[in-house]
Amino acid sequence: MRSWPEAGELWRRAEDLGFRHAWVYDHIAWRGATPWYDAYTTLAAAAAVTSRVRIGTLVTSPNFRHPVPTAHAIKTIDHVSGGRVTVGIGAGGTRRASDAGVLGGDDWTPGERASRFAEWVELLDLLLRGPETSFEGTYYTAREVVQEPGCVQRPRVPFVIAADGPRGMRVAARHGAGWVTGGHAEGRAPQDVVRSRLAALDAACEAEGREIADRILMTGFSGEPWLASAGAFADLAGAYAELGITEIALHWPRPGTPFDADMDVFEAIAAEYGGDARPG
Repeated sequence: MRSWPEAGELWRRAEDLGFRHAWVYDHIAWRGATPWYDAYTTLAAAAAVTSRVRIGTLVTSPNFRHPVPTAHAIKTIDHVSGGRVTVGIGAGGTRRASDAGVLGGDDWTPGERASRFAEWVELLDLLLRGPETSFEGTYYTAREVVQEPGCVQRPRVPFVIAADGPRGMRVAARHGAGWVTGGHAEGRAPQDVVRSRLAALDAACEAEGREIADRILMTGFSGEPWLASAGAFADLAGAYAELGITEIALHWPRPGTPFDADMDVFEAIAAEYGGDARPG
């Protein structure tokens, strides 16, 4: 893990390279991975050392966060950044060695996880719209929560929803300004996976009577050679654009991890496509 002065320079470098958005994971533990800082503290610090690049989580989840303090952190970062934050939200992983297990408690069933996710997003939406929120849900409660001053971005900070299943797609269609997928499913070609998920998203949006403009592919999980060369990136990005993907999220090269890559290639991609590829 880099010291913050070094990490701060990387945030400035991402902005200088022309990326429109820089993301962070939101975990407190992920066994076997390299250490990292807290997501929202990092975003506040990143907001202070940048001025143009949008910043956000990819993704926050209900695994260890309650919507009330999360909304307070998001609103604060929206002010620190001058309205440059986007919140990526997902249902969260199920591995007991990760965020789902380190706080103890019983495992959530898939049905409970999906229900918690939908309720969590609903309450966060209300809290960020403010000015005062009371909510009694099955899993989450808020009582006379004052959220003033409100978000810089109105009516609230935009959400990007990570969803692959039908219930998550409905959450994305109802609350999302964007949608994100990793494009991975065992035994299936990544582009076939994304094609079918985009079709499901379109159906959910039609049912909800809304459109989602931003359709983000988070790379690095499907085995495709995104950072093998600038040409490889161009070919893959073009193929996914034809499917309906509007933005590509790349991992910043990290030596000693599955996301290691040639920094010269990464910077060449940024120089050519920096307005469309987004580092994470």
